[in-house]
Amino acid sequence: MDTQQTARDILNGVGGRENILSVMHCATRLRFRLRARDKADADALKQHPGVIMVVESGGQFQVVIGNHVGDVCRALMQQAGLGESSAPDAEGSAARQNLFSRFIDVVSGIFTPVIGLMAASGILKGLLALALVCGVLEENSGTYRIFFAAGDAMFTFLPLILGYTAGKKFGGNPFVTMAIGGALMHPLMLAAFQAESSGTGAPFTFFGLPVTLINYSGSVIPILFAAWVSCWLEKTLAPRLHSSIRNFFTPLLCLMITLPLTFLLIGPAATWLSQQLANGLQTIYIFAPWLAGAVMGALWQVCVIFGLHWGLVPLMMNNLSVLGHDTLLPLVVPAVMGQAGAALGMFLLSREPRKRALAGSAFTAALFGITEPAVYGVTLPAKRPFIFGCLGGAIGSGIMGFYLTNAYSFGFASIFTFAQIIPPGGIDRTVWAGITGSLLALLFAAVMTRLFGVSAAAAAPAAPAAETPPAAPASGETLLSPMSGTLVALDQVPDKTFASGLLGKGVAIVPEEGRVTSPVDGEVASVFATRHAIGIASTGGSEILIHVGIDTVKLNGDHFTAHVKAGDRVAAGDLLLTFDPQAIKAAGYDLTTPMLVSNSDDFTDVLCVPGARILGRAPLLTVIH
Repeated sequence: MDTQQTARDILNGVGGRENILSVMHCATRLRFRLRARDKADADALKQHPGVIMVVESGGQFQVVIGNHVGDVCRALMQQAGLGESSAPDAEGSAARQNLFSRFIDVVSGIFTPVIGLMAASGILKGLLALALVCGVLEENSGTYRIFFAAGDAMFTFLPLILGYTAGKKFGGNPFVTMAIGGALMHPLMLAAFQAESSGTGAPFTFFGLPVTLINYSGSVIPILFAAWVSCWLEKTLAPRLHSSIRNFFTPLLCLMITLPLTFLLIGPAATWLSQQLANGLQTIYIFAPWLAGAVMGALWQVCVIFGLHWGLVPLMMNNLSVLGHDTLLPLVVPAVMGQAGAALGMFLLSREPRKRALAGSAFTAALFGITEPAVYGVTLPAKRPFIFGCLGGAIGSGIMGFYLTNAYSFGFASIFTFAQIIPPGGIDRTVWAGITGSLLALLFAAVMTRLFGVSAAAAAPAAPAAETPPAAPASGETLLSPMSGTLVALDQVPDKTFASGLLGKGVAIVPEEGRVTSPVDGEVASVFATRHAIGIASTGGSEILIHVGIDTVKLNGDHFTAHVKAGDRVAAGDLLLTFDPQAIKAAGYDLTTPMLVSNSDDFTDVLCVPGARILGRAPLLTVIH
């Protein structure tokens, strides 16, 4: 991947620097908040070789990159002049989102910057637990203590770290909110808590008001509420203070007001809420643990597709803080292994080298907790494998739920989680249930995909090539060829987004001429700004995309001329675009032109006429209603 070029293309694709309210990245995605969604070109980004998928969910414009997302994000922020942090949200932008979208945006904004460190810390703690069980290390050894401190520091001082990220997300001074997090776990406050717990300390008051002392180490919710209050105070007070004292009086007042309020009210109330959430989830889980597991295993990857899984991250962290263990994280592992198994099944099923390579790399990434390449590139386009992966996840998570498997540290759901589910007392049946459920999910999805992952029609050999194609079937809506040229099966197109069928069913043509005509009677739905692609809405209900060439968006419209505009009515055979084939080839671009029915899921099937060559305006595709 050319990181710098990919970053430039994505920056252009989201509408440029001026259209970005904020940007951050998680394990595989760039998460944008945009000023104007209509300035972003999602279709062009989906066709970029460095982009796996574009998802719009939770009020965010999410560009799925894969394992290189950190490098791309740094390059993009440097090119956009955003520096180390993302641009602050514009005033009132949050108000345009619904409550759920705002919640997902806030949660992802606070936890995304530290999710990698959380995962690393959790894996380290899991490996240490495994080392103790296997007798490799002793608990009182210096080696163990140093590694334990490295793995546990993140969770012990979590209020300090979340204070910083929450302050940035809420638009305040992150160092003030970080200081609030530090004050919650200051040695003086911890000593007072321990004295009160042991019954040796005097009553703790603030100007005569009794203070409920709580150990905030590792807590999540109290600091989030405290940070929000501090940032609100900062935005309220700063404009009312004279510029000569604003810089130091604003943080002074935020600390003097927020901290007492936190110890007196926010902390106890948030702690109570934390306990109720943890106990409530535990009650539901204990009532029918196998059912809770099956639901989580089946739906987790659906949530991942839309980026909604972030809503469960605070609950997992809260469970670890309140209960000392978490019941949700283990249930995710079979869901991950299910998609890994489906990718493995596609690897075993496919005989085409490019598909095997994609499925093999996606399988490896999924084992380590990164499922987007498997889902977007392999299982979801084929539909059945994705469903088999979800079913495998449901079976495996149901087993883990039945045996009450817990995680004792936070991290990505992956093969490393097996070490994180080892309880303090050593390996027991809950650990074996976790391993068994995960392996069963992987094997079920792999076997079912290998046997039934592709329909009989799709698996059947292609019809013999013929120079002159026969007429298309009479039933359904007939789509004419937009140009003369050589036919190329969609799965042979040298672009994974088109070849996967993710954008719809269809066929590709290597053109013999520089003209694109309308395949149907209908209306021009869109003409790309770079004039290399056009969308048509037919009178029969089909939504058709014609994309001239591979990666030709990078030509920025050079060598292309549009003869229609969005909203124009066209008849079959009307001229839509012209282009210069020789100039495009000379620039190093492949002219293979996919023609897709982008809403093909709405129909029974999309059939292509057999043959090696097609004439312009001849029947090409039939959409079966």
